[in-house]
Amino acid sequence: MTDRWNRVSASPTAPGVATAAGPISAEDLFLEPEAAPAPTLDEKLRQAYYWIVNRAVISPYYDLEFADGPVLSIPLGDAGAELTLPGEASFSSNVLLPLLTFAVGGKCLLIGGPGRGKTTVAVLMGVLAGSTPDDVRRGVQQGQPQLTIGDLVGIPLPRDLVQASRLADIGIAWRDWLTRPVKIVDEYNRIPTKTQSALLTMVAEGYVESHDQMRRTSPDRGVESWFFTANDDAGGGTFPVIQALRDRMDVTVPAAGFNSRFFDELVARVEAGEKPEEHVPAELVFAPDEQERMRSAIRAVPMPHDVRRRLEYFFSHFEFVQHGGRRFEYRTKDTVTTGGGRVGEAIDANTGADLEVDLGAQTLNGLSVRALQTLIVYAKAVAWFRGRHEVGVGDVRAVLPFALRGKLQPNLGHPRFDIGAERELATDATSWLSDLFDRSCREYDAARLGAEDPVGDLLAELDRGLDGLPAIEASRRLTEVESRIRAIAATGKLYGRHFDDLIALKYLHQRYTAYLRWAEGVG
Repeated sequence: MTDRWNRVSASPTAPGVATAAGPISAEDLFLEPEAAPAPTLDEKLRQAYYWIVNRAVISPYYDLEFADGPVLSIPLGDAGAELTLPGEASFSSNVLLPLLTFAVGGKCLLIGGPGRGKTTVAVLMGVLAGSTPDDVRRGVQQGQPQLTIGDLVGIPLPRDLVQASRLADIGIAWRDWLTRPVKIVDEYNRIPTKTQSALLTMVAEGYVESHDQMRRTSPDRGVESWFFTANDDAGGGTFPVIQALRDRMDVTVPAAGFNSRFFDELVARVEAGEKPEEHVPAELVFAPDEQERMRSAIRAVPMPHDVRRRLEYFFSHFEFVQHGGRRFEYRTKDTVTTGGGRVGEAIDANTGADLEVDLGAQTLNGLSVRALQTLIVYAKAVAWFRGRHEVGVGDVRAVLPFALRGKLQPNLGHPRFDIGAERELATDATSWLSDLFDRSCREYDAARLGAEDPVGDLLAELDRGLDGLPAIEASRRLTEVESRIRAIAATGKLYGRHFDDLIALKYLHQRYTAYLRWAEGVG
C-alpha cells in the first residue's frame, strides 16, 4: 500500500517546460554521482498537484481547460449539453485553486455538500506546509453556534484576571492554531456573528485582540493561507456570513461529487484504514523559505499589455447605471445601493440602452479593487504553475469565475436568465462568469480595441510628464480631450465602457486646465 502513495510524477510534468540545471564546469565531470537535483519550485508544485489529483483526492473532473486551437466538442443528449475535449493539459479546479491559494498566501472558500472532501483538501494544504497530519487536524476550527471568541483565539489566564489592576497586565493563553501557516475554519457559516467579527479582524488585518492584548496571526516564516468550508455560498447556514468576511474570500471553489467509476479505490481505502494526508511524500513538503520564494516568483510573472487591456474593458462594464444619480459621476450601482434603492429597477428604467448587449445590466454591482487584485494574483499563479513566462488570456479566463464568484451578483431580473437553456446560468455562477468574460472579449475584438485606443493614447501622453510642455501643446491636447468627449456623446447610447472613458477624459481635462493656468501665471 505504501508504494502507491509514494508515487510522485516524473519530472518534467509540463511538456516543453525545462527544469533548468545550472552551467556545468570542468570540476563537475569528476564528481561522484549524486541524487537527482531538486526540482524547481513550479515543477514541485505541479508534482504536488498531480499527486493530490491522482493519489489523494478522487477527482477526475478537469474543468479548468486550456487549448491553443479549436476544441473538440461533442453534443450530448437533447438538452443542449456538450462535452469539450481540450488539446492542452487541463486541471481540476477543486484541487488546483486551493493549491494556488497555498502558493500565493490567499483565502479560499470551499463549498459543497457534506462528505465531498472539502476539509480533506484543506488538511492536505496544511501538510504540504510542513505540519503533521495530527497537528493540522487539531488546528481545524469547527464552526458551531456556541463558538465564542475565547474558543477561537484563547482565554485570559485566571490568575491575572484576579490580580491584574489593568487590562494590559492580563496574559492571554493564545490558541496554537493562530500562527500556523495554513489555517482552516470548517463550516464558517455556523459561527455566531460576533465571533465572525473577530475572525474578520484576523483574516483582514492579520492580528487578533483580547483584553487589550494583541497577537499577530502570521507565522514567523513562510506564507499564511486560509481555507474555509461551507455547504453553500448563497446565505445558508445557522448564521448569515457578514458581508465583509465573505468579501475577503479570494476564490470560491465548488467541491466535486464522487465518480462511481472510482469505487474500487474507495473500497481499498476503507479496507486499509488509510487517510491521504497521512501519506504525503516528504519531497512534496514546502519549507518556509520555499513558500516565500514561490510567492515572490508568482507575483513577478508579467502581465502583457493586451491582457491588461482586455481586463480593463471587461471591468468597465459593471459599475455604471444610467439612472444611478443626477451628477454623471454618481451614476453608479454603488450610489443606488448605498442610497437604499434597487439596482434592478434602475437598470429597467434605462430605456436608452439595449439590455441584450449591455453586459453590465446582467449584474447588480461593480467590482471592488480587492477583487481586481485577487484576479491579477491568481492569473499570475496559474500562468506560473503552467510554466508560462507571462500571463495569457487563457490563464485569466480559467481563474476569473472563481475569483469573482460572490463578488459579481447576477441581476436575475435580466432577460438573459429567462430564455430557454440560459436559465441554467442563474444557478451556475461559474459558467455565467466565464460567459461574461467571453462575450466581453468578443466585443473587444470586434471593436478592434487592441489596435485602437484613443483614450489610452491620451493617458499615455500625460504619463510622459508635463515638464517643459509648451502652453500651445497643452491647449492642443485639451481640445483633443474635448473632441473625444463629444465623439462619445454623439453615439447616443451610453454603456459602462463609455462611463470609464468619460471619467478618465474629465481627469485629463482637469490636469491640462490646471497646467495651463499655472503656465499662464508663470508666463
